[in-house]
Amino acid sequence: MAGERAAPLRLGSIAPSFKADTTNGPIDFHEFIGDSWVVLFSHPEDYTPVCTTELGEMARLDPEFKKRGVKLIGLSANTLGSHEGWINDITEVTGSRVSFPIIADKERKVAYLYDMIDYQDTTNVDSKGIAFTIRSVFVIDPKKTIRTILSYPASTGRNSAEILRIVDSLQTGDKNKITTPVNWVPGDDVIVHPAVQGEEATRLFPNLRAVKPYLRFTSLPSA
Repeated sequence: MAGERAAPLRLGSIAPSFKADTTNGPIDFHEFIGDSWVVLFSHPEDYTPVCTTELGEMARLDPEFKKRGVKLIGLSANTLGSHEGWINDITEVTGSRVSFPIIADKERKVAYLYDMIDYQDTTNVDSKGIAFTIRSVFVIDPKKTIRTILSYPASTGRNSAEILRIVDSLQTGDKNKITTPVNWVPGDDVIVHPAVQGEEATRLFPNLRAVKPYLRFTSLPSA
């Protein structure tokens, strides 16, 4: 295992590829992505309370992600055997069955590659005192480009609906040349991208409403 942090990943970076064992068999990450969007997310450890609630909720929302062409893939610094046993607990506790793969990253190879290691919580370590992962989220598009990076401390469970909302915002923006305002959810008005001006703006968005020259709202047709 490398002992140094990997070069920092940024929005717009190509997601590094890797080979790993998962609960659904071995993968090559770029092959796994294929032509899909992917949400790669880590949790600190199997058989822990916050992680159990998170994985159950992501399993419940898996059909919603699939509707959007998104693959889910989890990760923690545990073995395949640990993951497989814990999945049964998740089903028992939450009623949702995890069908997406979970990476077994006992040696932290992927965790270091994606800078998922916990440098803050000194209690978030294994029996040898080696740091576990934090709650990282990477939203990756079909071009293998990282579009969103989220990092949560071990003590704070994620808002899974927000991850889904981010996917909706990115996909809507890519399709329609728009951005999304604060607290936006699908169906709300959107903001015309600043790069869209003049005749193009009025052609694409006939119901454009300019609040300021730099702030122009519009509605989108229902899907």
